[in-house]
Amino acid sequence: MFSLKDRLVSLLIDKKLINEEQLRSALEIQKQKGGRLSDILVELNFIKSSDLKIVLSQGLELPVIDLKRYKIEHEVANIIPENIARHYQIVPISRMGDTLTIAMADPLNIFAIDHIQALTGYKINPIISEEKDILDAIRELYPDTTLGFVDNIIKEISDTSFEFVQEEKEKLPSSEELTRSVHQVRVIKITNYILESAVKKKASDILIEPQRDDLKVRFRIDGVLQEQEAPPKSMHPLIVSRIKVMADLDISEHRLPQEGRFKLNLEKREVDFRVSVLPSIAGEKVAIRILDKSIGILDIDKLGFDPYSISVIKKSALYPHGMILVCGPTGSGKTTTLYSILKYIDSPQKNIVTVEDPVEYQLEGINQVTVNPQIGLTFASALRAILRQDPNIIMVGEIRDLETVDIAIKSALTGHLVLSTVHTTTASGAVARLLNMGTEPYLICACLICVVAQRLIRKLCDNCKEKYTLTAQLAKELKINLSQEETLYRPKGCKLCFNTGYLGRTGIAEVLTLTPSIKELILNRSQEHIIKKKACSEGMITLRQNALNLARQGITSIDEVLKNTPADE
Repeated sequence: MFSLKDRLVSLLIDKKLINEEQLRSALEIQKQKGGRLSDILVELNFIKSSDLKIVLSQGLELPVIDLKRYKIEHEVANIIPENIARHYQIVPISRMGDTLTIAMADPLNIFAIDHIQALTGYKINPIISEEKDILDAIRELYPDTTLGFVDNIIKEISDTSFEFVQEEKEKLPSSEELTRSVHQVRVIKITNYILESAVKKKASDILIEPQRDDLKVRFRIDGVLQEQEAPPKSMHPLIVSRIKVMADLDISEHRLPQEGRFKLNLEKREVDFRVSVLPSIAGEKVAIRILDKSIGILDIDKLGFDPYSISVIKKSALYPHGMILVCGPTGSGKTTTLYSILKYIDSPQKNIVTVEDPVEYQLEGINQVTVNPQIGLTFASALRAILRQDPNIIMVGEIRDLETVDIAIKSALTGHLVLSTVHTTTASGAVARLLNMGTEPYLICACLICVVAQRLIRKLCDNCKEKYTLTAQLAKELKINLSQEETLYRPKGCKLCFNTGYLGRTGIAEVLTLTPSIKELILNRSQEHIIKKKACSEGMITLRQNALNLARQGITSIDEVLKNTPADE
């Protein structure tokens, strides 16, 4: 398949709509600034946008549609999520049987077509439309919920009864002071509304991001960022200042990053908020991590792992000494898994100490230390101090360098059970990471018990998920191991799941145990894929296999499987 540039050049030069000199000018600008060649040609007035669409239509034998004269049903629009429609600038037009017709500004974007086909399960029939008309259609089909945000919030809180008590001899405030006080109450209410909404929607993070002309508020729900109602840009400095006050930060400092935390009692439960403020060219960006203890799962049997993985983890956790590693990308639930293991093996007879950055959940009966590199309290220095505290079990938040891994391995070899995390994508990759850090192979074989690689994948909403048949041909294209056509499920969207099609997440894991044959490969410094292949032959279930099993059970979708798990070689 030719690239967009090659197809455009061939069509436009053949029809003499542009000359070689104009083409060279456009290509030079594309080389310097990037972007699509078609957009650059239009911006330079070398060709009209309407003429360009006609050329594409004739050359590709695709029809052109005027979206302004076409009414799109919301039921059809909901087949494609809003973020996908905006990203690829596409609009679903109609659905006939197993074929979905979509309007595209760039019909040569084969990656978009493949992605939508895999996401929806439909055959895709592209047609061409003006980019402006597509953006207008997207705004109409997926309306902006930010309009009237402040007015709606004020209406919601206006019913709350406030009683202001004034002393008899108290001096009445001036009009300026009164205006300032009312404004402050307004900011407090809106800030509290954002925090409370995030907790109610079970978000893990809040991002408050200033843009050039407006303010963007996004919640990370089930691992995916979703845009929310946002107050006007003018309120951004006041909201940031309010959050700084709550987190005990310096409200007068706007040039340096700041970090803090605060707690709130919401609906009779305590919720921790971890705040990070970062200066940007448009203003201060605020990221808030929500740590809701009421929804934290610290039971190893309820993490969602398959029975084989759970049994291996439990068996490994009962070893008197050695090292257990949990690996995966940021936000994959590694720390939760470590906490669950600690809770499983905790007893009054054991002295458990953790070193974290920072401490996310406070566990009763366990000694927890937060690192502070600014004063020299690093993972390595904290580990040295902990070894003099007579621990039985040590949890290290993350192995980042050779010094930390060296002390952790020595701790495991001298009679301690060490739990830690490392940033790799697969279990066998963790072994390769330790070797790359400079760890000797014989030390890895001597102390490492097992490696757990994990992911969090979204679960389909049981209220609205749809059945469809995944053909063997599509499975082959997606490199999924299916021998015949299977009935699977895909997201649809309803009020219960906030029209995302997903509700909640579950964990999947692959567990690599250091059997004699695996140790032999490590001693020989074998490559990652060789270790993985050997482990699979000895019974290890990979992340992709576990995710496919969940898809076959109707728990998740193929799109989630492809997005979150590496392919098995």
